[in-house]
Amino acid sequence: MASERRVLVVDVGGSNVKLYATGQDTPRRFPSGKRMTPDLMVTGVGEAATGWSWDVVSIGYPGPVRGGRPIGEPHNLAPGWVDFDFSRAFGCPVRLINDAAMQALGSYRGGTMLFLGLGTGLGAALIVSGTLVPFELAHLPWKKGTFEDYLGARGLEKRGKRKWRKDVAEVVERFASALFLDDMVLGGGNAKHLNHLLPGSRLGDNVNAFAGGVRLWNDADR
Repeated sequence: MASERRVLVVDVGGSNVKLYATGQDTPRRFPSGKRMTPDLMVTGVGEAATGWSWDVVSIGYPGPVRGGRPIGEPHNLAPGWVDFDFSRAFGCPVRLINDAAMQALGSYRGGTMLFLGLGTGLGAALIVSGTLVPFELAHLPWKKGTFEDYLGARGLEKRGKRKWRKDVAEVVERFASALFLDDMVLGGGNAKHLNHLLPGSRLGDNVNAFAGGVRLWNDADR
């Protein structure tokens, strides 16, 4: 059996870019935001990952992905991502996946699982019997806006924790019922603000995004 590849995992978020490499104990990060272009991301990764080595790269991208490439610009970053050549920029093979899908992949235990990423925006991914099904939930209409308007960071800041928690609970209950879920994982940086979980749901961990990124290359059952 061939040895596993050394993987650099880059989780691109609206507030921070987080990275991890095979064999390292402590993830690293640097700020992102509205001015973050793919060129700045690659430069930032190179600086933050000083001293690390890798053979391949996995990127969790905060937007829609098809066929391993972005098909839409991220809402919380600068434009320029759709036509960017990531493999050329990093100088090695790159696999790109939606960021919520990457964390879902690392969180999966079996059956039908829905992952909701409660971060700067709202990420979502579904895994059914081992098959990953990314989908865009964030910008679908809900109430007087979109799901992201209520469950993302803007909703938390504008409406406060109590109303935000109520909205999260309502969405979790609706999707658990509609999709006949065996498991639901609530991840992202704002999941820590939840004071209780509905039956059948569990908290995720950002470490799972790194596990998902490694699985993209080294898991024979992916």
